[in-house]
Amino acid sequence: MKKRKKQASLMDLYLRWPIWLSALFLPLALIGSFFSRAAALLILIAGLIHLLIALRLYFTRRSGLISALLNFSLSTGEEQLRRIWEMPFPYAIVNDRGTVLWKNSAFSEIARKEKNLSGNLLSMFPNITEEMLLREDAMLEIHSSFQGRKYCIDFRRAALISGESTEQPSFYDGESEVVSVYLRDETDELRLAKELSDERIVCGLVYIDNYEEVLDQIEEVRRSLLTALVDRKINRYISSVNGLIKKIEKDKYFFVMKREYLQRMLDDRFSILDEVRQVSIGNELSVTLSIGVGYGAAEYAQNYEYARVSIDMALGRGGDQAIAKSQDSLSYFGGKSKSTERVTRVKARVKAQAFEELLENKDRLLIMGHANGDMDCLGASVGVFRMAAELGKRASIVQNRVTPPILPLKARFLNNEDYPDDMFISGEDAKEMVDGNTVLVVVDCDRPSILDEPELLELCKTIVVFDHHRQSSETIQGAVLSYCEPYASSASEMIAEMMQYIGDGIKVRPIEADCLYGGIVIDTQEFTSQTGVRTFEAAAYLRRCGADITRIRKNFREDLKDYQAKAEAISGAEIYRDAYAISSLKAQGLESPTVVCAQAANELLNIRGIKASVVMTSWNGKVYVSARSIDEMNVQVLMEKLGGGGHRTVAGAQFKAGKIPEIIAQVKKAIDQMIEEGEVS
Repeated sequence: MKKRKKQASLMDLYLRWPIWLSALFLPLALIGSFFSRAAALLILIAGLIHLLIALRLYFTRRSGLISALLNFSLSTGEEQLRRIWEMPFPYAIVNDRGTVLWKNSAFSEIARKEKNLSGNLLSMFPNITEEMLLREDAMLEIHSSFQGRKYCIDFRRAALISGESTEQPSFYDGESEVVSVYLRDETDELRLAKELSDERIVCGLVYIDNYEEVLDQIEEVRRSLLTALVDRKINRYISSVNGLIKKIEKDKYFFVMKREYLQRMLDDRFSILDEVRQVSIGNELSVTLSIGVGYGAAEYAQNYEYARVSIDMALGRGGDQAIAKSQDSLSYFGGKSKSTERVTRVKARVKAQAFEELLENKDRLLIMGHANGDMDCLGASVGVFRMAAELGKRASIVQNRVTPPILPLKARFLNNEDYPDDMFISGEDAKEMVDGNTVLVVVDCDRPSILDEPELLELCKTIVVFDHHRQSSETIQGAVLSYCEPYASSASEMIAEMMQYIGDGIKVRPIEADCLYGGIVIDTQEFTSQTGVRTFEAAAYLRRCGADITRIRKNFREDLKDYQAKAEAISGAEIYRDAYAISSLKAQGLESPTVVCAQAANELLNIRGIKASVVMTSWNGKVYVSARSIDEMNVQVLMEKLGGGGHRTVAGAQFKAGKIPEIIAQVKKAIDQMIEEGEVS
């Protein structure tokens, strides 16, 4: 009504202008009188005639013009309302509580079968809340479903201005704002999109991890039978999802299938891994597979590239597992068995020779491990330093912080005439030394986020990685030489093997042998975990080079406060589900809480019936988590669920935010999930 009044006033103003203009004839007549009285009289007569016509139009035509204008306005509004009512798209107006104030015929048609729900939008679509209706955004888009149909729902807030008149639209209940609701049926659109997605090709690779090792264990006449049994199980499994598989080598397969069948594989968690592991015709060593799957890309070549990356990651994590990769996600399955140790050291020799050739045209090495480096990190770094020195190259070890356990061994290198002053440098000094002929060697780590000085990865063009941890989704990219073996007990073991193939073999000095030997001792928990034949061979080599067990043991003795904190953490441990020890450690007064945290986790495994232990501590604004197991749980998978990683029996994670009780709840939830998925022995 207010709008109508404004329109009427405007029309009245236009009709009065001719009357006001009649007053101009008086000054014109006055001016004309100076020239001719006849002219002045003529102007006055014309002005009078103009005034009479203007007054007649104003008083006789005014109401008719305004009435015609209002009728046109009303007819236009009614036409628009009719168009909205007949519009094929569902439309409604609701208040802030979701009550439907007005709806068109299409909206009424949707809700006609559920009349008891059609009066309120929140009842029709439970995932819509009052908070959404109160948002001040220009438009809010929600996806929901009703009566088996899927809808895209758009909200737009609109203000209704009430005039002086009490007359209002029928849907208006006196509130100042309402919400316009638009519904778009996207059922067919989503169905077609899913059908298109299901028709896309999924590429996969299947490798037999231990083909040669298993065949060597059985008689020659049975080898073809074992191969046939494995082939049959793999072919049956892929055929069950209407896939096509081709054997490309004696122990490698390539397969393709439609995307719609991939979910079946994911749901059964690639049961082929367990089926093949059960194949036995006298072989003591179980056959294990690694599977890499690539999907989600529009191009076949990109899906194959995803599959290749997945299989490399599965092998790098120790095999006996499947990894499915798309552009946005990475899923892990399996990994229940221990990594198969390769008795042969051919790979170590090849990597050592490749490393030696790489350094021929380089001048300087920067050696870096993970932040808060441990004994294994120091041992591997010192080993690489010795290799570089033997090849006549300058090398420096990058360390920003020295943890107390390694401080006594590091102190033996400082102020030692046999070693340069720049053997140990900070990250800032290292960044100033980088040039085109600098090689960055990363040891005991393959995750950029936890390196001691991550910026060096961007500054150095040539990167080498030596690591023994299972690979995760976060890896160092662009390494010229990468030697990652998850079956190795430690990075120190890997470096000790390589040193024997540099030139005619390197004579390691006793102080260096102590560091390497200490790294093996710590990571194997004194040769009780993750050890193999090659572990003891590396230890024997270091003993021959002068490693002193007594001297090393003295360096590993603990501070009284550390021992008391560890004992308190053990005594306060919670035994979850009768098999999982979970505890926290107070960091106050400790020089290296993370080390004590790991030691406490190791000690908890000595309790009878414990399958895994998890100990955490809050330090320097972060929460550090250490997880340990013997053989019944893969704690690497457990920590990966929390954003961490590591080994099958030794793993950890870091949280930049959060409190210990909240993280304990996350650990319990992850344990429950692993138990439900059958990932615990």
